[in-house]
Amino acid sequence: MTRIVCIGECMVELAPTGVGDTFRMGFAGDTMNTAWYLRRRLPVEWAVDYLTAVGTDGVSDRMVGFLSDAGIGTGHIARRADRTVGLYLIELGAGGERSFAYWRGQSAARTLATDPAVLAAALDGARVAYLSGITLAILSDDDRARLLDALAAFRAGGGTVAFDPNLRPRLWPTADAMCGAVMQAAGVADIALPSFEDEARWFGDADHAATLARYAGVSTVVVKDGAGPVLWRDGPQSGQHPTAPVAQVVDTTAAGDSFNAGFLAARLGGATMAKAVATGASLAARVIGGRGALVPVD
Repeated sequence: MTRIVCIGECMVELAPTGVGDTFRMGFAGDTMNTAWYLRRRLPVEWAVDYLTAVGTDGVSDRMVGFLSDAGIGTGHIARRADRTVGLYLIELGAGGERSFAYWRGQSAARTLATDPAVLAAALDGARVAYLSGITLAILSDDDRARLLDALAAFRAGGGTVAFDPNLRPRLWPTADAMCGAVMQAAGVADIALPSFEDEARWFGDADHAATLARYAGVSTVVVKDGAGPVLWRDGPQSGQHPTAPVAQVVDTTAAGDSFNAGFLAARLGGATMAKAVATGASLAARVIGGRGALVPVD
């Protein structure tokens, strides 16, 4: 069996139902969303594991049960008796654009990288590790360094590291700290999946080509741009994929997360870069036509 390990924070999600001021409770989070879609896109011989930490309370039990029921491996989820899970609420604006309110200060996931033995065990025997800038942001400086060291060792042993910078400045003390940590993580990545709008705002990239150039040390780079074209580079090869318009955008939550899953699943299955990028864009287009982060796509 071949295995991919997704690393980060799963949270309680409160998403608007579209009926008055009612919300639906679910579970989501950027790397968990990608794990959920990966499980639906990868063949059965692939295992999809999630590396995080949760509490020992009822909602944490429900979260672990949800992941297990979704076919995601939970054997590397630590339990913390003194903490619980984070929560966020989605507010939708025009065109399906969303904003978030978060309650995550005591999230157990902030401790996911405290023990190097746990990290090594989770990565042992895996083929791919996937993380995001949010994964980095919720960790202490020491734990972030510990995670990057573990990923560097994993990569040195033949593993592949995929990284979505997913820039969220509210989670960082300063923009410089965020940008510095993101580029440090890019230094241990084989695949980078940045979003141009974020990169342009926080790194000052003038265009997609500038983003590609800044990630020059990463073997494979895919620059997403919402409804705009996707620019990619894989070693000496490069290309561009024009994104097809979506008839009705309901909710853009998890657009990038699902793109990443579609792309990675296709690429790991042997697809060309052009085909993998098109697959990611197609999956994201389906997801933004539904409500919430996890949209049935089977």
